[in-house]
Amino acid sequence: MFHRGTQEVFKYNFKIIFLPLCNEYYIFSAGPASRTKILKLIIGVAASVVGVLLTCIIIFWFRSKRSIIKSTKFWTKKTKNEQDLEAFIRKYGPLALNRYKFLELKKMTNSFRDKLGQGGFGGVYKGKLLDGRPVAVKVLNESKGNGEEFINEVASISRTSHVNIVTLVGFCLEGQKRALIYEFMPNGSLEKFIQDGNLEKTNLHLGWEKLFQIAIGIARGLEYLHRGCNTRILHFDIKPHNILLDEDFCPKISDFGLAKLCIRNESNISMTGTRGTIGYIAPEVFSRNFGGVSHKSDVYSYGMMILEMAGGRNNTDVGVSQTSEIYFPHWIYKRLELDNDIGFLSNMTTTENEMVRKMILVGLWCIQTNPSDRPSMNKVIEMIEGNIEALKIPPKPFLCSPPRSLVEESSTTSML
Repeated sequence: MFHRGTQEVFKYNFKIIFLPLCNEYYIFSAGPASRTKILKLIIGVAASVVGVLLTCIIIFWFRSKRSIIKSTKFWTKKTKNEQDLEAFIRKYGPLALNRYKFLELKKMTNSFRDKLGQGGFGGVYKGKLLDGRPVAVKVLNESKGNGEEFINEVASISRTSHVNIVTLVGFCLEGQKRALIYEFMPNGSLEKFIQDGNLEKTNLHLGWEKLFQIAIGIARGLEYLHRGCNTRILHFDIKPHNILLDEDFCPKISDFGLAKLCIRNESNISMTGTRGTIGYIAPEVFSRNFGGVSHKSDVYSYGMMILEMAGGRNNTDVGVSQTSEIYFPHWIYKRLELDNDIGFLSNMTTTENEMVRKMILVGLWCIQTNPSDRPSMNKVIEMIEGNIEALKIPPKPFLCSPPRSLVEESSTTSML
């Protein structure tokens, strides 16, 4: 027996019980039957509370388990590229590079504020290390390929040490976030000095002697890649855009995203697809009918580039002739055949004219259609540094360039 809402408390046979869930007072009789009801009520409330707690614990446990599974999958995916990289490094040699976290890259680049340029595989940003040294940080696009270009760069450049090869300071590999940290090149790429269509302006910026020394430096860098490393490195994307200039205009070969490592005594290499940039690709790279792919493919690209340097124009510029994408080599060869007169600038000195003539002749030797007719880079250095009288006009090559549809997207590192 109970009475609800009663304010009076009876002295002997009744007790007041406050039930928080109802926020009301109840008066129960103190008899055995009432005490049993009270006990049942308390047990029911306690069971309800325990049930709610157990339900919360079970829900929390399932959610935690699912999070752990997702986290495990994430870390497995995250370390896949790292495993590939480590396996590649173990195969081709030790890696002595600084490894950075992505947050560290954000700090050194001030949250990627100063963008130097945009390339085919990602953007390049100016940064600064803790010791104050300026660097260039190339952040690779997450959607680009399976990380092959990243592995190529780290595995190849980390094995090099040459004045004409850009220095790789470190890298970042954090899941899908990949970045490369290079020494900073204050004068940017060679491209901006030779592809403005104005020889007078080019000469004003660099001077023919400086341009000639740049051509020699690039040749030495390539010769080192082909012969100076324990493992021969083929670049496959030699062009003015990928030649960087330091504060003294010393050239450094960069962007090894398309590079391929091979055994030193290996004459030809197997390669699927076409890689490189239109206008610089050797014929055998886009069609095996011209011969096997080898280090002579880089020689071809070098030849096209120094012809550009000597002529001050882009080899893919068809403004003068719509019949060929590499009009300039046709034009210059015809000039040599007719009267051996280069005749670019009327105010060139005898020494400057000799330098340009050397670059032209060496360039034409390098772009011979048959790879076996091209000189090695070691021979190129001998030719360009030797006596001009020892250089003969090469046979006229069958000049051609691949259709654009056959060329894969090139790795185009922007100014570092």
